[in-house]
Amino acid sequence: MSRSIETIRNIGIVAHIDAGKTTTTERILYYAGASHSIGNVDDGTTQTDFDPEEAERGITIYSAAVTCEWDGVTINIIDTPGHVDFTAEVERSLRVLDGAVVVFSAVEGVEAQSETVWRQADRYNVPRICFINKMDRIGANFERTFDQVKARLSAEPVAVQVPMGAGSRDEEGALSGVVDLIELKALYFDSKSRGKDFRTEGIPAEYMDLANEWRSRLLDAVSMLDDAAMELYMETDDIPPGEIHRVLRTGTLAGSIQPVFVGAALDFIGVQPVLDGVKRYLPSPNDRPPVEGMHPSVKKRDKPQVRHPKNDEPVCGLVFKIVADKHGDLHFIRLYSGTLKTNSRLLNSRTGKKELISQLWHLQSDSREKIDQITAGDIAGIIGPKETVTGDTLCDQQKPVLLESIRFPETVISMAVEPDSSAERKKLEETLKRLAKQDPTFTAKVSEETGQTIISGMGELHLEVIRHRMERDFNLKVKVHKPRVSYRETIAKPAEGTGEFNRGTAEENHYCKVHLSVEPHTGEPSIQLINKLKHGVISDEFTKLLEETVLSEARSGSMYGFPLMGARFTLLGIDTRAEETNDVALQAAASMAVREATDKAGSVLMEPIMRVEVTTPDEFLGNIQSDLNARRALIVNSELRGDLSVLEVHSPLSQMFGYSSQIRSLSQGRASFSMEPLNYAEAPNSEIDF
Repeated sequence: MSRSIETIRNIGIVAHIDAGKTTTTERILYYAGASHSIGNVDDGTTQTDFDPEEAERGITIYSAAVTCEWDGVTINIIDTPGHVDFTAEVERSLRVLDGAVVVFSAVEGVEAQSETVWRQADRYNVPRICFINKMDRIGANFERTFDQVKARLSAEPVAVQVPMGAGSRDEEGALSGVVDLIELKALYFDSKSRGKDFRTEGIPAEYMDLANEWRSRLLDAVSMLDDAAMELYMETDDIPPGEIHRVLRTGTLAGSIQPVFVGAALDFIGVQPVLDGVKRYLPSPNDRPPVEGMHPSVKKRDKPQVRHPKNDEPVCGLVFKIVADKHGDLHFIRLYSGTLKTNSRLLNSRTGKKELISQLWHLQSDSREKIDQITAGDIAGIIGPKETVTGDTLCDQQKPVLLESIRFPETVISMAVEPDSSAERKKLEETLKRLAKQDPTFTAKVSEETGQTIISGMGELHLEVIRHRMERDFNLKVKVHKPRVSYRETIAKPAEGTGEFNRGTAEENHYCKVHLSVEPHTGEPSIQLINKLKHGVISDEFTKLLEETVLSEARSGSMYGFPLMGARFTLLGIDTRAEETNDVALQAAASMAVREATDKAGSVLMEPIMRVEVTTPDEFLGNIQSDLNARRALIVNSELRGDLSVLEVHSPLSQMFGYSSQIRSLSQGRASFSMEPLNYAEAPNSEIDF
């Protein structure tokens, strides 16, 4: 891969689901000569949606890396999912990319995942350009979508094109082409050649007013960004195209503006100008700030470790994705500095262990080509690392650096899973470990209380896809259930109990009598034991056994069989007889005393309460609040963050199953929530009937 780093563009195609990301990517690959046919999402024939689940559902689930050449630049593209359940794929892609093309549907405008990916790009300071797609559809409106980008995303869009035809105002009819506002020319795309051929003409008279209005807005935006451009504009009332391109590039790299293109990818209109925009406005690795990290050793973290995007710098790369492969896990790496060759040994700066890079692969969707080396700025696949996980830094052993890892959202939904037969239990455990390594937003653990294997993810679709993968890729048949809520019990009032064990046989008699009390208790530990027995009344061995028995019996619960919490037991007295009191008698008497005390005290069922944070646009606030009230949720705080309302809610866990789907339904997919354990509270009578 011997090429100048200035000619590399590492970009992502991101958007809400169904905005046309994958279709746009297919057109890009076709026009750039990287593919000889155009795939179709509905037919399941696209290059980047190669997984059977993606082809079947017609949606992108896994981010895919592809490369193409356009006008002297090499463009590494990652096509990302649009469904919120797979937001981790977007998160890890934006972490390692230099720029992004954000696709919007001209019909639906700015949607929920559009807002999410925009915030993710903001977090990583990723420069971006916009493509308002689907201008061929009924209801498409360019100006409305443009205004939504500005208002909803707090962005600074700058139109460099406007559509001719549908949606250019409130005009109905077919999209005939686009107006290039920089050159003031009309572009027409030939449908017979599938848009590969296009011609440039003068702007039709009926679109001149529209073109002049939007060009004026373009010149105003450009002049506000640059003093030299402002001076030219003041003197000549115009700015030359070359100067406009220069200022737009500077503003895009700084993140202060986002050039906006327009078209209809499905109808082959407007895709090549987006490629020109990627070359002109989005950064090469050289245009991005040098990557900064810290020394892995805590003692040497007094100053940051900097790596510049140069081939002669020490090797430094970030693993941002792992996928299963029959020859070993394939790790996706973004190389920030240095030259990495096959059979190199790198340091994993998180674990402190060395990892062998046995193979290097150039990735092209689901196909790959073995290569000998990669250089700074490249994205490639590596095989060999054994203990490396997503977000790990691989670097030169002599010049270690630890880069900031990738932050992933907490899982929001869980369910129980079990193998079809007990013989496959071990296989299930190994499969879940492997899936969790590949997907940082998927977790699996065994519940101590219920013994169930609980899997957690970002949504119901996410877990459904995971289940299908277990069946298809790992030949593992599984049954899925809803998880049981982990209830607890506590006592209603103070009480005392006595347990007397007096049993005899022909040869010997067993005797012991224990007296204790129980009362409500707050604080840690949740079950407390106070021993008020006089020292020496029983041996140390008996004392230890007595205390262990009381605590063990207490934790097993009383009326409902759930573990007890919030109780303080006090040992008040014990009666023993020489030769008659032994381990069996003591344990039996202690257990009887605990049961009598808790029965007299009365049992209260406690349910887990979750702290839930709901983020929603104002227009859906009322519906969401009503639904939360119906779920026995308590809204404890409400605040505004920008143009979004944020609710802090305390809700029973039992009421939150299925909430992921419900909140999307209530908010047209634009609200989101996160959830974490808070405490336990008394459950209503309706919960007692299990």
